[in-house]
Amino acid sequence: MRAVRVGVIGCGYWGPNLVRNFVRHPLSQVEAVCDVRYERAARVASEYHIPTVTDRASDVLRAPDVNVIIIATPSFTHYELAKTALQAGKHVLVMKPLATRLADAEELCELAERQGVLLAVDHTFVFTGAVRRMKELIVAGDIGDLYYFDSVRINLGLFQTDVNVVWDLAPHDGAIMDHLIRQDPVAVSAVGASHGGSPTENIAYVTVRYEGSLIGHVHVNWLAPAKVRRTIVGGSKRMMIYDDVEPSEELRIYDKGFSIGADPTVEPEYQQMISYRSGDMHAPQLDTREALAVEVDNIIEAILGKERLVVDGWAGARVVRILEVAQRSIDQGGAVVPVNGAAVPKTR
Repeated sequence: MRAVRVGVIGCGYWGPNLVRNFVRHPLSQVEAVCDVRYERAARVASEYHIPTVTDRASDVLRAPDVNVIIIATPSFTHYELAKTALQAGKHVLVMKPLATRLADAEELCELAERQGVLLAVDHTFVFTGAVRRMKELIVAGDIGDLYYFDSVRINLGLFQTDVNVVWDLAPHDGAIMDHLIRQDPVAVSAVGASHGGSPTENIAYVTVRYEGSLIGHVHVNWLAPAKVRRTIVGGSKRMMIYDDVEPSEELRIYDKGFSIGADPTVEPEYQQMISYRSGDMHAPQLDTREALAVEVDNIIEAILGKERLVVDGWAGARVVRILEVAQRSIDQGGAVVPVNGAAVPKTR
């Protein structure tokens, strides 16, 4: 008997991918699909033999034979749909970002805890083989003290109508950064600009400051002539480059670094001496399973009480916190904005 019964709201760009992975999982069954454009839901239902098709979200939210609700709709609808599902006692998976306001994201997390259900956020890149290996190396101490996180996520389009480029693309990098760094930021600064008559920013640079000298930087852009998905993490022992569009050697680990000492044979003002280390590059073998399949497996196992949820609602709230403060900085002309009222970090 299948233990997890799923209802999916939203069958546009990402919804069908989620349907495919939940249908293929041996411990889940997709019972219903919904989209405001009925024909899109009908097309997905026909492909995967899903019994219930509707254009009304309430049909799925209230369905007694559904215990997991997947929300793959525009960002501004996430809060209300997730709140209704949680109040109905359903487990919920929400696409990024969890909400468009930190207060709403925190409210959803607290509601899920009171209801005794799981709230998961679709930070898909956290489940890639490359990011999982990066996490293992950092936790094991192989990278050393972290110095910086530098990420570029650019391409030509897709322009969104409901959010700017920060809220569209930066959640991916924010999720990876939160997952790897495991610290709360102290301040954020960001600059952005809109071009070509766009009503919202279509290019932005976000800088996230942590305690000490650790810094994170994210560049997102809808106007680039080529697709780039590259993250560089630098540490005191090693450095890593994760290139999501690289067909081979998606993750490269470099035994490179430097140390600063003093040369007693010269005058004090010239004593600083920098030594560079340049060792081998290693490209580890990675798990090649689809990241979304790994994520779906974790969510189902967590619902069944067999695993810890890797990306819970609080992880989603921490990313929303960065986005919200970044937007405030953009609106203030790039000011450094302190991060206050931090969401409680539950798991990382």
